[in-house]
Amino acid sequence: MKIKICGIKTKENLFCCENNNVDFFGMIFYKRSPRNISIDQALKLQNTSKNMCIKGVGVFVNENLENLKKLIIKLNLNYIQLHGQEDFEYIEKIKNQNLKIIKKISIGSKKDLIDIEKFKNADYFLFDYKPNIDELPGGNARSFDWNIIKDINISKPWFLSGGISMDNIGIIKSQIKPYAIDLSSSMEKKLGIKDNAIINNFMEKFYNV
Repeated sequence: MKIKICGIKTKENLFCCENNNVDFFGMIFYKRSPRNISIDQALKLQNTSKNMCIKGVGVFVNENLENLKKLIIKLNLNYIQLHGQEDFEYIEKIKNQNLKIIKKISIGSKKDLIDIEKFKNADYFLFDYKPNIDELPGGNARSFDWNIIKDINISKPWFLSGGISMDNIGIIKSQIKPYAIDLSSSMEKKLGIKDNAIINNFMEKFYNV
């Protein structure tokens, strides 16, 4: 099972993730998020990670298409996560051979799984809690009913996101079995600030549970 930690903004957190064999670090380009990162910060992280095993993921929410294309080139992104209402046509316009696309699907009930059919051109799916109108599109520390996806059989690898912590990682590994988990708020000491000690403790539990 692979691990992605989202909302990384500092080299110290990046080194901590690399030392713990975290597979992906997410950089959030969404101004309403407390984890929003500047282009300059992201460029420094991408350059730092060039000789590392960990891979950077640009996370976007309904980003202007032309602006997104420019950022993919400027930041040399090989992975992007679309966390808004982007559709099949949007994905088609940015797809290329070297770019892997993770598409979020919000899950509130079993009927939401029908959205999988809408994004056959994505490389990965990310199943997350379905936010209310007044909530952020992600990073709300809330989970949906994981029984909805417990025995799901789809052709694309998928990430599980929302409310993942040391208290439930054992259940996720033994029963839900996603391709990867996506962590954010549970790795923070306060809103938007990742904590290396929390990351270290979680990863120790992850490898030993």
